[in-house]
Amino acid sequence: MKKSMIVLFAFFFFISKTDAYTIPDRPAVDSYLENKIETKIFIAEEEIGEKTVQYLEDKYPGLDIRTTYNEVFHGFSAKGRYGSLQAVQREPFIMNSYPISYYRLFADESIPFIGGERVRGVLDQKGRRLTGDGIKIGIIDTGIDYHHPDLHNNYRGGYDTIELDGDPMETLPKEGIPTSHGTHVAGVIAGNGRMRGVAPEADLYVYRALGSGGLGTSEQVLLAIEKAVEDKVDILNLSLGNEVNGPDWPTSLALDKAVEKGIIAVTSSGNSGPKLWSVGSPGTSSKSISVGASTPPTVVPYIKIGLLPGKYEITPFIGAKRWTLRRGYEIVNAGIGEEEELQQARGAVAFVRRGGLSFQEKAKNAEKAGAVALIIANHVSGTFIGLLQQNADIPIVSMSKETGDQVEKEIMKQSATLYSFYKKKEDLLAPFSSRGPVTETWGIKPDLVAPGMNIVSTTPKGYEEMHGTSMAAPHIAGACALILQAHPSWSAEQVKAALMNTAKRLKKEDGTYYAPYEQGSGRVQIMEAVNASTLIYPSSLSFGVQEGTHSFGKQTLSLTVENVSNRSQSYYFDLPDGKGEEWRLPLPFTLHPNEKRKVDIHLRVDVSRMKKGIHSGFLTVKTSEKSIYLPYIYMVGEPGYPRVMGFRFYKGDQSGEYVYELFLPGGADEMGIALYDPITLQFVHYLDVKRKVSRGLVKELVKTSLPAGVYKALVFVKKGSKEDVLESTITIGRKD
Repeated sequence: MKKSMIVLFAFFFFISKTDAYTIPDRPAVDSYLENKIETKIFIAEEEIGEKTVQYLEDKYPGLDIRTTYNEVFHGFSAKGRYGSLQAVQREPFIMNSYPISYYRLFADESIPFIGGERVRGVLDQKGRRLTGDGIKIGIIDTGIDYHHPDLHNNYRGGYDTIELDGDPMETLPKEGIPTSHGTHVAGVIAGNGRMRGVAPEADLYVYRALGSGGLGTSEQVLLAIEKAVEDKVDILNLSLGNEVNGPDWPTSLALDKAVEKGIIAVTSSGNSGPKLWSVGSPGTSSKSISVGASTPPTVVPYIKIGLLPGKYEITPFIGAKRWTLRRGYEIVNAGIGEEEELQQARGAVAFVRRGGLSFQEKAKNAEKAGAVALIIANHVSGTFIGLLQQNADIPIVSMSKETGDQVEKEIMKQSATLYSFYKKKEDLLAPFSSRGPVTETWGIKPDLVAPGMNIVSTTPKGYEEMHGTSMAAPHIAGACALILQAHPSWSAEQVKAALMNTAKRLKKEDGTYYAPYEQGSGRVQIMEAVNASTLIYPSSLSFGVQEGTHSFGKQTLSLTVENVSNRSQSYYFDLPDGKGEEWRLPLPFTLHPNEKRKVDIHLRVDVSRMKKGIHSGFLTVKTSEKSIYLPYIYMVGEPGYPRVMGFRFYKGDQSGEYVYELFLPGGADEMGIALYDPITLQFVHYLDVKRKVSRGLVKELVKTSLPAGVYKALVFVKKGSKEDVLESTITIGRKD
């Protein structure tokens, strides 16, 4: 099978290089697009007032200006015909436009573990214990159950950007697929009852931007940010995201503006790890605090299958029974989880592939068949976190595509037995936690990490366990509230520095440190952050791309070093020992209490001596009291980031119509989508082909008369000498 795939890829690119195809002639589709009703977000040079709205709606009949944004940036969302929206984009005061994108959820030992209880002994300037008292925290999520006994005393109001009213209640069963994510996030931040959050006396302002099933659009998220800015919240938590690794997505830009207005913005980095370049927007916002997930003290399940060497870590589904299997069980291949495919699964562990059916349908079919557990292997590279809308009575876990491929081969060869093993872990990165860097800016994300595995918190049903970077971010939002209470005059940049400068750098199981673009500064330590005596910001350094063949690449960055203690402190910059690097660092100096100084950091890289790719490390600054580690990064040559990401495929309005979306971080000379039979790998059809495509989001409507079924989609992109393929599975003519 592997050899066939290699041949297939080679043939595939041979076709594209020899121009054996031409761009399809699609006048009917073009005509349809011209009249199709869509919604777009426009960014303008100036404030959008009533006169501008009236001008646009008069000039373009049928155009509906839905929302104006003047807090986070100047702009508006508009609904209208595709042709009208294209014309609006050409107005001289319009800087840029973006299609609506979709956001989803990324799904009581952790708080004491990071110092959330120990810090209660610290008093603020008014003599109160640090509990978040008086701090306004905005939560942009699925809403919350504000009737929950652990939350109702903290709830102060908010807004529902879906129903456009002041009632941000979670989606109830009678309204669609019920949600609980926002309530869980709120409990981690400010639960004050049986569940005690990081900042149990903070004021909660809730903005419902994700509706039934935890889905929402960029239009709704942007409106939520706008409302939070109007309400003058101190802190914003966004435990949501998409798969676009770009710094200039509207939600990322909006958060940068919110921070400039004094709000501390905290975001989850995403659950698409351990792949690099997998942090999604708004976690790519340069001024926000992007949070990855680490493990608190927890017992992690591993499995061993048949004669395969090694043990594989598995990721539990949210909403499934905990994996506690003790003896050996047969593992059987059950396709994609159809009822007829699960007939041999009674008393066994069922192994299925993602796609074709919803997670809920796979779970229901496995339970009905009598399976003792269900493993769902990814259909694209990497791991994922699964979320069930209704609880399952059997353990359900996810597995990476790479591991799933090995397991499938083992099962196909012979009968195989699965054994479970358990290991206690702490302070390791969660395998699903998204890694950086960020395309275009080449910045380090996440900024730091916090516990995100097996987190018990509030839900409308009471209390449940969830995991994901969604659970890590609210730990940081709560920590920000404690820091603000202790230091009410600190800016968003100072609070971020306190968290990053005092974080604990994490090591892998082999004893080596995780890279800065994996863990940022490290795992949060709340007590140390509250008591920080020195702040250095920006707290991470990106020296960009160093290019050339035999010359030096060089760059200078400025840092602010601030002594926030009541005593004088001395500072010494330690010289890194990287080969091929020439650093020019500040000479030792002393700062008096509450004094700060701007210093320059110079780096020259001998590119002729360095391997191409990402180089990173930690710059050590020694103070009179401790050492501060500043993560840094640079690239030699153009980095090998994915040329395509964020692929989505869904049904259009009419029969036989589908829409695909994908993001091109650097544009493309050629791009296309080829469909193959998932079993035989025989080429079926080109879904679309394009040339000379600009950087950004590509969204197209396509028509197809292909037979109903599941297809392997290979999205190919060529840019200069770089070629990338994104592999996915799409469903045509059946329930996705």
